[in-house]
Amino acid sequence: MPFSSRHRLNDSTVDPNYQINQPADARRPSLAARIKDDIYAAALEYVGTTVFLLLALGCVQASAAEASSSQYGSNIERVMYIATGFGLSLLVSVWLFYRVTGGLFNPNVSLALLITGVIGPARFVLYAIAQLVGGITAAAIIEGLTPGVLASNTFPAQGINNAQAVFIEMFITSFLVIAVLMMAAEKHAATPFAPIGIGLTIFVCHLFAVYYTGAGMNTARSFGPAVVTGFPYSTQWIYWVGPFLGSLLGAAFYSILKHVRYWRLNPGQDTVDHRESPPDPVRRVRTSISSRRSRSRSMDGSNGGTAVQFANEKPVAPNEVAPAPSAADGVRGRRPNDSPV
Repeated sequence: MPFSSRHRLNDSTVDPNYQINQPADARRPSLAARIKDDIYAAALEYVGTTVFLLLALGCVQASAAEASSSQYGSNIERVMYIATGFGLSLLVSVWLFYRVTGGLFNPNVSLALLITGVIGPARFVLYAIAQLVGGITAAAIIEGLTPGVLASNTFPAQGINNAQAVFIEMFITSFLVIAVLMMAAEKHAATPFAPIGIGLTIFVCHLFAVYYTGAGMNTARSFGPAVVTGFPYSTQWIYWVGPFLGSLLGAAFYSILKHVRYWRLNPGQDTVDHRESPPDPVRRVRTSISSRRSRSRSMDGSNGGTAVQFANEKPVAPNEVAPAPSAADGVRGRRPNDSPV
């Protein structure tokens, strides 16, 4: 989940000695301070990635153990279990670290944020390293805590060739990237609830892809179990290439949306002002009927073709200018809460 290192006026940790009218160079933190912040953030990103994948891979391990011990195991139930585990694990983990590191937990999401300018190169490198090491740590903990072979390696299912697996991974990773960029990087009324939408995105992507590819969509998620188990599958490269392409695709789509200024296409969708709701349909129909009746009476009572002002219209003198239409008149222009991003 992206964050901003800029100083915000509404932060609860604002320094009282901070001077807004300082020169720009004086307000900008030094290179050493920025690197120090990046290291701190990367360390916490490592912890967050470990928490996320510890819970998620634990769900996979529990599902595999239950299926092997049950006489009537169901693959559909197992897929649902894994998808729910990953979705809820990411939702909880992101919400815990949302205001700390941004809660990315995924090198491919970090790459997309680098491409779109949300984070810098130094933080991207540190985050990617922290996330990969966090994946290894989580897999090692699950390997040590649970019996049996680690069951969370990702590989293409029988009948799925490598090209198909790459494109499946590309598409589901791009969906995740778009969800992060549109729900968290873009600031709007629902941004504080972005972890819910991102967790649900993970959930539905797993419902689709966990049977076909294991639903990697995160290089750290696939790399960690592979390292712990000694790379038992030769298809590990799929989970580097596919998510990498997904990062590019998601970032490109987001860039197109920004370029066309998407917020102008359907403005006011995140408003909480009830006055921006559609008008009362019953009242609108009654007004239309009343207007037609008034027009009919006016035409019947006209004298010599002289036009009669409709009862529901306000007369305007010849030397006056008609008032500009308002939102209440059914014309919706730019509102203060439209996204200025």
